[in-house]
Amino acid sequence: MNCLEGLNDKQKEAVMKTEGATLILAGAGSGKTRVLTHRIAYLITEKGVRPNNILALTFTNKAAKEMKERIENLLQMNTYSLWAGTFHSICVRILRRDIERLGYNTNFVIFDYTDQKTVVKNCIKELDVNPKHYEVKSMISFISNQKNKLTSPQEYIKEFFGDFRERQKGEIYELYQSKLKSNNALDFDDLITKTIELFINNEDILDYYQEKFRYILVDEYQDTNSAQYELIRLIGKKYKNVCVVGDADQSIYGWRGADISNILEFEKEYTNSKIIKLEQNYRSTKNILNAANYVIDNNMNRKKKNLWTEQEDGKPLCLYNAESELQEASFVVDRIQNIRDIENYFYKDFCILYRTNAQSRILEEMLIKRNIPYKIVGGLKFYDRKEIKDIVAYLRLIQNPLDDVSFKRIVNTPKRGIGLKTVEKVQDYCNNTGESLYSAILDVQDIGGLSKGAIAKLEKFSLLISKFIAMKEIMGVKELIEAIINDIGYIKELEEQQTLEAESRIENIKEFISVAVNYEENEGEKSLEDFLANISLLSDIDKTDETVNNSVTLMTFHSSKGLEFPIVFMTGMEENVFPLSRAIFEDDELEEERRLCYVGITRAEKQLFLTHTDRRMLHGKSQFNAPSRFLEEIPRNLIEEYLGEKANKRKQIREGMKKQEGKLFKGHVYRHETIKPAINDIENSTNIAIGTKVNHKVWGIGTIVQVKGEGEKTEVTVAFKNKGIKKLMLSFAPIEII
Repeated sequence: MNCLEGLNDKQKEAVMKTEGATLILAGAGSGKTRVLTHRIAYLITEKGVRPNNILALTFTNKAAKEMKERIENLLQMNTYSLWAGTFHSICVRILRRDIERLGYNTNFVIFDYTDQKTVVKNCIKELDVNPKHYEVKSMISFISNQKNKLTSPQEYIKEFFGDFRERQKGEIYELYQSKLKSNNALDFDDLITKTIELFINNEDILDYYQEKFRYILVDEYQDTNSAQYELIRLIGKKYKNVCVVGDADQSIYGWRGADISNILEFEKEYTNSKIIKLEQNYRSTKNILNAANYVIDNNMNRKKKNLWTEQEDGKPLCLYNAESELQEASFVVDRIQNIRDIENYFYKDFCILYRTNAQSRILEEMLIKRNIPYKIVGGLKFYDRKEIKDIVAYLRLIQNPLDDVSFKRIVNTPKRGIGLKTVEKVQDYCNNTGESLYSAILDVQDIGGLSKGAIAKLEKFSLLISKFIAMKEIMGVKELIEAIINDIGYIKELEEQQTLEAESRIENIKEFISVAVNYEENEGEKSLEDFLANISLLSDIDKTDETVNNSVTLMTFHSSKGLEFPIVFMTGMEENVFPLSRAIFEDDELEEERRLCYVGITRAEKQLFLTHTDRRMLHGKSQFNAPSRFLEEIPRNLIEEYLGEKANKRKQIREGMKKQEGKLFKGHVYRHETIKPAINDIENSTNIAIGTKVNHKVWGIGTIVQVKGEGEKTEVTVAFKNKGIKKLMLSFAPIEII
């Protein structure tokens, strides 16, 4: 067989460069998986390397399986001796053989997340520390972060010995590790860190694997953390035949420990390494690729490359400025229906992207109303999420006190010390009396077998629900939901977890308030009963096989990595939405947001739509945000603005204002266009634009997110890190450009 057949020149070079360290910078859609599989096949057939001398590391079992299947199809032979798998699965194989050197038995068990929670709870209890200060989920996240950075409990305790709170965290970490070992157990992070420990403390074992794995290949290298980097470094240290494939421009997982410096500084570890760039894209049209190149070129922390394609120019990117998120969703769904009907696409050819899960809600509702099948990738549908179901259960019990299903769901949510046994005793009582659970606890003293503590907790819960039932009669739906969320402490409990998952759930709860706001604005009847009926119709849709196989895909930008679709909609392209507000103040975070935008653009094959709104109801509050700076970074000639009837009128008004007053319409923000006001009080500056950083004498450092007017009438909107959003007249404001 010819392992080079069908490859372009750069792909061939990447396949044939088998000796020494190689960094393959593989742009989006450039065929990196093809290169990896052909390289392994080339090593075996042309270089005579035995499959068991090759180690291929991936991040998912699916990727490893696909790699092996492709190699077997190429070679027409079984590759069972080839070690191809995830970092964790490969480490399990190594540890099963030699973990006794670390004091464990080879039949060790791997603790999952539930097991970890149990162990951490026991540690907190045993050390007699305040559980409110050391929430279980946040402690698990803390321990995982330390392991990924290869920081031992002893090192952490020593470093933070003078900080009581941090030292206690280190002590919980230390006890946690001790308990795992006494149970002959490892957690997921241990699989890598213990393998590294095994290698460092046992030279003979390290030498064995260095000899065995003479050729190492790593996929998605930009996503590796410190521990994974060290594992690769140790195994590859002897022969240095380390080939890593990745794209710094697609490094979007910094929040979960990925270290972009691993790929950016590859040559420092492997001084004689060869860099090969795969820049020919086989996925997207020229217009889409050019837009992606212009956006990512604004990042400083990257390895320069430029994607190109032999495909046609294709359609311009379509920009749509909506008045609200409702109009945005309507536009997206209208375009899907129109393109599908006229151009003969299937629903599965469309993908809608958003920055946060909470944004999916209005899009889902619009798709449901139009009877368009859809699926959520990497997350639950909005009304299927636990936090939404919990709040809805409160509302249902308030509306219908006979609802025992909702009662059981929320009686101990958030946790209030009412256990399953207590609920079972109340249920047994109700089975005999025929009462509902809520009715029974109104006279909880009559229920036998309950402890005083249980009685007190049930009485407190019944009073809470009774209060909400009374409030229902005098409050609107939005006000009632806000009162419930505040009184039960749901968000407070999530905040104490200090995890990204908890942050996302808080956003979803706040977005549920938006549902109530929209309901009260648009519906005639404004009763709780009608509201619940309304959302039930939205959440209870039939799920058929046809729906799953041919449906519009909804997902976050993060979930889209590695996927591709003929037609992509990038929604919510606004400052403080995408990029997120917190990223505006940190250069590293802003660059990661831009990489995320680059990933989104390069998912599109044929058409790309970019939408933003003048006003957005998000998390229960109206936001007025400027268009995303990422739109400004795309040249005007690549974009065509879509104008509906209303939008056309708005444009005419704006153009008139522009002619009369020389104002730049905020919806037309394209690369290289800046507003140049006459500046008197800002020294050494001639340009003010969205994204400019300034320093205020009182409020500190901020970033300009909107500019209006010119000359002495120039008004800037500035986002200050700790002081929020401020509007300032430029001629009077005590600020200077940084």
